[in-house]
Amino acid sequence: MANAGIVLLGIVAFLGLVEAQLKLGYYDESCPRAEQIVQDFVHKHISNAPVLAAPLLRMQFHDCFVRGCDASVLLNSTKAGNQTEKAANPNLTLRGFSFIDSVKSSLEAECPGVVSCADIIALIARDAVVTIGGPSWPVRTGRRDGTISNATEALQNIPPPSSNFSSLQTIFASKGLDLKDLVLLSGAHTIGVAHCSSFSNRLYNFTGKGDEDPSLDSEYAANLEVRKCMSPNDNTTIVEMDPGSFRTFDLSYYRLLLKRRGLFQSDAALTTSATTKSYVTQLVDGPLQNFFGEFGQSMVKMGQVGVLTGSTGEIRKHCAFVN
Repeated sequence: MANAGIVLLGIVAFLGLVEAQLKLGYYDESCPRAEQIVQDFVHKHISNAPVLAAPLLRMQFHDCFVRGCDASVLLNSTKAGNQTEKAANPNLTLRGFSFIDSVKSSLEAECPGVVSCADIIALIARDAVVTIGGPSWPVRTGRRDGTISNATEALQNIPPPSSNFSSLQTIFASKGLDLKDLVLLSGAHTIGVAHCSSFSNRLYNFTGKGDEDPSLDSEYAANLEVRKCMSPNDNTTIVEMDPGSFRTFDLSYYRLLLKRRGLFQSDAALTTSATTKSYVTQLVDGPLQNFFGEFGQSMVKMGQVGVLTGSTGEIRKHCAFVN
């Protein structure tokens, strides 16, 4: 028990160290207008194209789950033998790279070599969600950018849409995120769209015998087959993650889960555990502001995963390339 206590204290001390190194207003002296520049750019462009909020939020998930929140997801592959995270299957549908590059260019013009790409990802994700009427949360800054990016690591660390509860629990735990974080962060699926190829096996070939996933509401499945994904080989059609509400940050996603209408297997998996299903029910039965507040807390927690601070990493001049 004594050893367990020492380990626990070590973890708490480490998390405290991360929080101390990341702080609110990190750029107040080195680049006072940094956060305002990000906010103004995001508000201007997301107001005109609100559908971009979802992929920009997704970008932070895909960054933080591989090597921590170090902007490794933004690095371009440089040679055939070095395929970066961008080239991995989970990231082939990521959008928003040029958006991030534009923000970085504005910040470089204001304060060259000061603001990290990792912090830009975190600030953009929050500001994009706020712009469409979603929750806000404090973004502590001070992250530095990583210099390593590997496609294989993305495959190993980003939960695929076909994930079951056990694999989700394992992957989230490896990032220091618990089951409540799993439920809350999955709530990001209240906005955005998905390609049919991400879930068509649930409609056409769930167990390899040409069958349908029995956990999927049959009426919902039929609607997807007839009106959306009319072929098991459809790689281009997109479907709303939260039908009828995919541009609004609300509780509709969770209500659909309880009706067996989660689009991905990983969504449906949240109702296969008594613990996570209870969290879902509590969110549905509570006010929207509860979800907003708790989602923000989980985003803060995720934003601290594996960060590089101090003298580790670098501040990239261009987000797609190491210096």
